[in-house]
Amino acid sequence: MKEIGLYIHIPFCHSKCFYCDFNSHSNMEDRWSSYVEAMIKEFQMKKELLSQYIIKSIFIGGGTPSLLPITQMKKILDYININLKMKKDLEFTIESNPGTLDREKLEFYLESGINRISMGFQAWQDHILREIGRIHTKDDFVQNFKLAREVGFKNINVDLMFGLPNQTIEEWRETLENIVKLNPEHISSYSLKIEDNTIFARKYDKGLLKLPSEEEDRKMYYLAKDILTKNNYIHYEISNFSKNTYESVHNMIYWKNHEYIGVGLGAHSYINKTRTSNLIDMNEYIKNLNIGNEIHIVEEVNSMKSHISECMFLGLRLVKGINIHELNEKYKVDIEKIYEKQMKKLIGEKLLKKEGKYLFLTPKGIDLSNQVFMEFLIE
Repeated sequence: MKEIGLYIHIPFCHSKCFYCDFNSHSNMEDRWSSYVEAMIKEFQMKKELLSQYIIKSIFIGGGTPSLLPITQMKKILDYININLKMKKDLEFTIESNPGTLDREKLEFYLESGINRISMGFQAWQDHILREIGRIHTKDDFVQNFKLAREVGFKNINVDLMFGLPNQTIEEWRETLENIVKLNPEHISSYSLKIEDNTIFARKYDKGLLKLPSEEEDRKMYYLAKDILTKNNYIHYEISNFSKNTYESVHNMIYWKNHEYIGVGLGAHSYINKTRTSNLIDMNEYIKNLNIGNEIHIVEEVNSMKSHISECMFLGLRLVKGINIHELNEKYKVDIEKIYEKQMKKLIGEKLLKKEGKYLFLTPKGIDLSNQVFMEFLIE
């Protein structure tokens, strides 16, 4: 039986962070119950599809899933545990924000099969947290992190951001050094991107955001790589570092362009080379599920050519790169023939390197990764 990843979207937040363009909503406590009930209906609608797979990873994302009270989360987890076929060593992650966790919730998660916590933290300095719209403090994070350890979580990810407004290189260094002392199994380190329709986008358009220069941003990136690798973190993807054997199983599904099923508001699925997405309007999502209507829209049916193209630019996010022989064998193609022109150009520009059966980004290629990825988009 084939294995697949499952993504579950909980779109609720205390408040919207200034950089966030995710499908999330604040001040919707009155919709929690009706949303969860609708989501259970979506699971039931997809029961036959899900029965064809063994679930190898589950990721509950958002929003802030840890905001949901135990009574509501229990309905979701009970359904999953009773109705889905799950791999014995399943990776089961829930995203959380500091200040939304307590001992009771953490114990409940662990007892229900969740074995990985992903904590959104971003920066060590409280003044930066306030400037980016976070609702927690450094102390809230440290307390929640230590509590998760006490309860028994042995796999914790911490999300960090650099290139933030008014952030200095020394403040970024302080963030990294203090996180390393806590010794999480996984660290995601992202550069701020100004996304459309966010508070930061509006400020940026008015010239009200003081951001680090491009040069400072790159220095922050390489500082993270230096400090984390010196502390036994493996740099395995452009923005991700892990202790040995703790790479994110779920994210590897996306980077290797494997199949996944999404449940919840706006959730995406990729099955049989077909991409679908769920309705993104909360009222429409709940209403349609309550009357038994379909809630997904087919976005794209991939040709083999476009699927291979995606395998290239997603797989190149991995530091190890793409196993060309593996792709050739799996899809009965000749990657070096298909992309002869692009590979010759990018290798010549020292953006890509080929060693043995692997094709991967050079350090220069990582800095200019979007430029590299564009070369593999379908013409």
